[in-house]
Amino acid sequence: MTTSNRKVLISEVGPRDGLQSISSVMPTAAKLRWISALAAAGLKEIEVGSFVPPKLLPQMADIREVVRHARSIPGLHVAVLAPNLQGAQSAFEAGVHKITLPVSVTDEHSMANIRKTTGQMIEEVRDIVALRDERFQGVQIEAGVSVAFGCTIAGFVSDDQTMQMCLAMAECGVDEIGLSDTSGYANPAQVRRMFRRLQAEVGDKAGGAHFHNTRGQGLANVVAALDAGVTTIDSSQAGLGGCPYAPGATGNIVTEDLAFLLEAMGYDTGVDIDRLIAARTILAEALTGEALYGHVQDAGLPRGFTYANGRAPSAPQPEGCLLGVAQ
Repeated sequence: MTTSNRKVLISEVGPRDGLQSISSVMPTAAKLRWISALAAAGLKEIEVGSFVPPKLLPQMADIREVVRHARSIPGLHVAVLAPNLQGAQSAFEAGVHKITLPVSVTDEHSMANIRKTTGQMIEEVRDIVALRDERFQGVQIEAGVSVAFGCTIAGFVSDDQTMQMCLAMAECGVDEIGLSDTSGYANPAQVRRMFRRLQAEVGDKAGGAHFHNTRGQGLANVVAALDAGVTTIDSSQAGLGGCPYAPGATGNIVTEDLAFLLEAMGYDTGVDIDRLIAARTILAEALTGEALYGHVQDAGLPRGFTYANGRAPSAPQPEGCLLGVAQ
């Protein structure tokens, strides 16, 4: 498969999925600087937070101010998560460009995550789409199908179970249906198979991939998704994130490492990796003591590296191994 001039959208979810999973509350001023730095690094879509009650997720108490700031950044597609009709209406009124609705495949995860059965959530999605169509046309609605590859609470999830929920979402009228490896269960063969089936089942509503690196399979799963034709990949700067209602499911894939993987493979992301790495400084200062993950920030870009579109790196490249003992 040729990748020449093929574009892949990296959808940054750190300000939402990353921050909601840690106990620290990032100061609003730092959060705004971070989002600006991510956008300046070339990220074109950022999930800036979620519309949930502050008593449940105090990390998201400033969501309206964050959305207002993000909307002021030219060219940035501002996305948020909304778990119910009330949250979705607030997001619509705030002027976001896209909302993601977390729709679980299993009742067990759905009840733990949003306190609704899967059947109740399907009806909620139907109401949200109706509200959008009536009053907020133009806002994109994505169904993020959670625990699509396996559930730490319910256990095994079959392909048919996941596709049944995807088809229900298509029938509700969402614009896009993505598959989320909420629990870090997915393997590359499963990812390739499931996204190909998703495309066959729902056509142009088939959306992006959301992977966690819980068992170290994250980037391998990205390659499998690319093989299946996926062109949007979620990730989180420094690997922050993980569903608080999926035990053990910590760690989104690292945006910096993802950007390098894609560009090295010939996919054009539009991201400046050096500027992306520089944005980590804001996290380190604002979230003292939180673990920050990734490899590219330590190793740097390889000598002679160029971006898929021919751009040269913005920072000097390393001189290579100088010890004479490399294998």
